[in-house]
Amino acid sequence: MKELLRSTDPTVMAFASALLQGEDIDCFQMDVNMSILEGGIGIFPRRMLVRSADYARAVRVMRDNKIDVSL
Repeated sequence: MKELLRSTDPTVMAFASALLQGEDIDCFQMDVNMSILEGGIGIFPRRMLVRSADYARAVRVMRDNKIDVSL
């Protein structure tokens, strides 16, 4: 698995996940449960992971939809 993007905005993560699923690219969100530690204020970023084999295609999908994937 390779990290595709990192964001504190849950709407960006939901949109990115929907785009990847629409392209049949499996993805996994890490750090979703960090809100328990932070008290729900959104200071810890969530990470989106994809398979290494799908990474280049996933980056293309994100950039085509104006989602910043620079880490």
